[in-house]
Amino acid sequence: MRSHLLNDTTAEHYRRSVTQGVERVAAKLATTERPFTGITVDALAPRIDAIDLDQPLHDTAAVLDELEDVYLRDAVYFHHPRYLAHLNCPVVIPAVLGEAVLSAVNSSLDTWDQSAGGTLIERKIIDWTTGRIGLGPAADGVFTSGGTQSNLQALLLAREEAKTDDLARLRVFASEASHFSVQKSAKLLGLGPDAVVAVPVDHDKRMRTVALARELERCAEAGLVPMAVVATAGTTDFGSIDPLPGIAGLCERYGAWMHVDAAYGCGLLASLKHRGRIDGIEHADSVTVDYHKSFFQPVSSSAVLVRDAATLRHATYHAEYLNPRRMVTERIPNQVDKSLQTTRRFDALKLWMTLRVMGADGIGRLFDEVCDLAAEGWRLLAADPRFDVVVEPALSTLVFRYVPAAVTDPAEIDHANLHARKALFASGDAVVAGTKVAGRHYLKFTLLNPETTTADITAVLDLIAGHAEQYLGESLDRAC
Repeated sequence: MRSHLLNDTTAEHYRRSVTQGVERVAAKLATTERPFTGITVDALAPRIDAIDLDQPLHDTAAVLDELEDVYLRDAVYFHHPRYLAHLNCPVVIPAVLGEAVLSAVNSSLDTWDQSAGGTLIERKIIDWTTGRIGLGPAADGVFTSGGTQSNLQALLLAREEAKTDDLARLRVFASEASHFSVQKSAKLLGLGPDAVVAVPVDHDKRMRTVALARELERCAEAGLVPMAVVATAGTTDFGSIDPLPGIAGLCERYGAWMHVDAAYGCGLLASLKHRGRIDGIEHADSVTVDYHKSFFQPVSSSAVLVRDAATLRHATYHAEYLNPRRMVTERIPNQVDKSLQTTRRFDALKLWMTLRVMGADGIGRLFDEVCDLAAEGWRLLAADPRFDVVVEPALSTLVFRYVPAAVTDPAEIDHANLHARKALFASGDAVVAGTKVAGRHYLKFTLLNPETTTADITAVLDLIAGHAEQYLGESLDRAC
């Protein structure tokens, strides 16, 4: 079995095997006509259950044939212009090349002696990002597995920087539209069940600074400690951007750590047209960025950035076998000193390759395209009497629902929209997401593919309306 180990003697075997895989995927990408086949769990699960993992096929081509049957044929393809659902972007080729390189070399970014140049490349990408944000010369950060981990680490730092050891007194303020990882992080950090204060949002789903000021004042009057305010630059549901300058002023006044969850909105850091939408982010104490959302990077590629590198000490633990304390005085750069993870992939290479091939402006133009497309989509929805659209997009998300002229029962309209989403997914013609607004079911387009056109949006809206109308017609027939 040594012939399968990647080393100097198997380089040609590696080349042949990877080429077979690349050719198979390239052929699939070139011939994919729909984002999904519509296969069900009940139809796919038996195929995978029937495979005996203790009986290998001993042949790469045979395994790829099998993979076609259990995965590639029925995968959900984010590169298709009618995949409009979640915060999944098509990926750029330089990043995919970086993925291939980092997987083969297999550096681990926890210590210098496991990565060498990989450590310095990651640090360079971190410095580039903090520079784009404007966090200042003392800034630093580290790559993470995703936005949830980045938010967790940021709130860990905020907890340790808070002016009390009594966890029951700590409060975290986030908008009603913030990511669920804020609540999850609070629980993991040992905070009380009332620790996260949901701040009301305005019509555009942005945190109301007047409401935040009121809650912070109430916190002070009760003798509680405002541990952190989480401002969101691109909410998951609406793409809304909280008023960062106003929030920064309140954080300074009340002594609260300011964290900006820019997992989605970080693409504006490279924007040539819309960078001003996140003005105020430079005042943050910490920032979450997900390059795998709006920098067109493969999963995973994320980071947590901080204004003051010294605060990362709260994640530091020295182990004699790995990163003994003496290495600090010897100026040996060990990224594990900053990270919640130990073994960690060289994900920074993907963005490094992207920047070196395409440049930041190339990324920014792609993100500007999807933001502009969302604006066009909003105009289409606002002018279409079949649909109710919630907010004008600040990024690339549209939340709307089909509203038939002849039906007024909100519950029946809910069912029609749920049916339309399920029927569309089952057909494979398009994939859209869903959410709730004021207790009612809505549909969602998350536009992250520059290849998507207004014609695609119009066609999918027509499909949604058709499925909803069919459901309502059948429902009326059943009632009769």
